[in-house]
Amino acid sequence: MELPHEGAFTRLGRSDIHGIGVFAILDIIKGTPLFKGDEKTRTVTVDAANLEPCPASIKKLYEDFCPLNDGKYECPENFNQLTISWYLNSSKSPNVECRENLLFYASRDIKAGEELTVDYDTYSE
Repeated sequence: MELPHEGAFTRLGRSDIHGIGVFAILDIIKGTPLFKGDEKTRTVTVDAANLEPCPASIKKLYEDFCPLNDGKYECPENFNQLTISWYLNSSKSPNVECRENLLFYASRDIKAGEELTVDYDTYSE
């Protein structure tokens, strides 16, 4: 039986970049697939125009957590299902890359304690 910590490389913590961030709890080797289980997370596409009647607090969920492309947000099927990967902060010198299907990989070696970041502009408007 696999233990719950196997394949876990990160945890949430206070970020100097923005509020909450994702931090390495172990050294991570370049190319490592991060956030085991995210490949099973179902996402849905929501047209940004459909959010016009929603309260600002609801719109902020989409703005804060969902990539936007061609006026459509890519979102978790339900915001109650956010995984740790949805908390990555953006950087112009990231240590994580986003590949297809919103799956994330270490783009360089990452030391334990370091914040994981990704460049939002590489997969979101």
